[in-house]
Order: sequence, then C-alpha cells, then structure tokens
Amino acid sequence: MTERNPPERVGPAGPNPSPPPDQSEVGEIGEWLAGHSGMSRRGFIKGVIASGVAVSGVPFLANASPRPSMQSGGAERLISLNVNEQTRRVDVLPNETLAMTLRYKLGLTGTKLGCDRAECGACTVLIDGETHYSCSTLTHRVRARAITTVEGLESPTGELHPVQQAFIDELAPQCGFCTPGQIMAAVGLLNANPDPTREEARRAMAGNICRCGAYDHYLNGVMRAAQEVSNGADR
Repeated sequence: MTERNPPERVGPAGPNPSPPPDQSEVGEIGEWLAGHSGMSRRGFIKGVIASGVAVSGVPFLANASPRPSMQSGGAERLISLNVNEQTRRVDVLPNETLAMTLRYKLGLTGTKLGCDRAECGACTVLIDGETHYSCSTLTHRVRARAITTVEGLESPTGELHPVQQAFIDELAPQCGFCTPGQIMAAVGLLNANPDPTREEARRAMAGNICRCGAYDHYLNGVMRAAQEVSNGADR
C-alpha cells in the first residue's frame, strides 16, 4: 500500500497558517496583564481616548505657531481701481478676477458671469477703451488702468449710449443675459472703428455668444449705432 501524507491543515489565512507566537512575547504580555489586573474597563477606555486626543492634537499645535500677516513680497490687498471714472478702494485677493471684484465687491452686476473661462463674452468690459474678458483678467493687473462697465456708459444726464439705444430700437435683447457683454463689445468696436462694414462688425462681435440666436438683431444694432455716431460727428 502506498503511504498517504496526512491532510494539510487549512486555517483562515490559507493552507500555511502563521507560526505560533514566540513564548517570550507571551510571557511579556502575561506580565503586563498581571501588573494591570486592577484596571477597570472604564479606566482602560479613558486611557485610550486620552492618548488619541494627545496624538491628534500635535498637528494643530504645530500649525498654531504665529505667522506673519503677509509673506514677504506678497501682493497688497487694499487697492484703488479706476472704474467708470471713479476711484474705488477695494480689498482684492491676489488671484481674484476682475469679474468677481466688479460683481461681488463693487456691486456692478451688469457684468455677467457665464462660462467663467473667456469663451462666452458675457463678462466683457472695456479697459483703456479696449474690450477684455473680465473673467480671465486679474484685478491686480488693472490697478493703473481705466475700467468701464455697462453701468458707466450712460451720460451724466441719463441719456443712453448710442449702442444701447440702437439695440433697443432693433429689438436685439431677448433674454438679456448676454446683452451687457454685447453692448461693451460693440462700444469697443466703434471706439476703434467708428464706421465698420457689416462683415467687420460680425467679426468683432464673434466673441460674444447669444443663446437666443439674436445675432442679426445685434448686428443691425451695431450698424445703426455706427450710423448714429457718424451723424453725430457730422453735426
């Protein structure tokens, strides 16, 4: 008869169970338990909790050391901005965009936030007379420049800008969300080119999205405003 090997013992960890603990370790544990046999369950739990609190508090204490209010070379936060021909003092974070400053610090909510990544044109403003997307312009970079928003186009006597009036006459605004950006883009175009062709106006307004699809109405408004500006200059 062939000799059979005894079946292999299989434990929870698989066919190769872990070796028995070292007898010296068992002895040390036994001595510790014997020395603390008077500890109650409540006392043991209190000790565990206290040690956990002490360990978790180390990072907090390490971070609680006094720090300077501003790092050396950091950007000044309280700055002056020239907005709509007025000097405005405002607290600005180093990474804050002009759109956020205008809307939430200065209350100029005519500047809209759409895509927030320089694609839709709803946040268009004029900086030194030229169109810029304020959602991708850092406020700290325009401290010494003239900023114009849609709120600044109205005359001191309350008359609308020719572009604003032309857009109304041509029924350009539909939902109205993109209208401030469309107005600022048109004003920037007429600042640079007071007598554009329709194709030139189309290219200049291409950076402003109208989700209502009223592009022809806006183009008609631009051309009407250009005519009004031209007639005003002739008078």
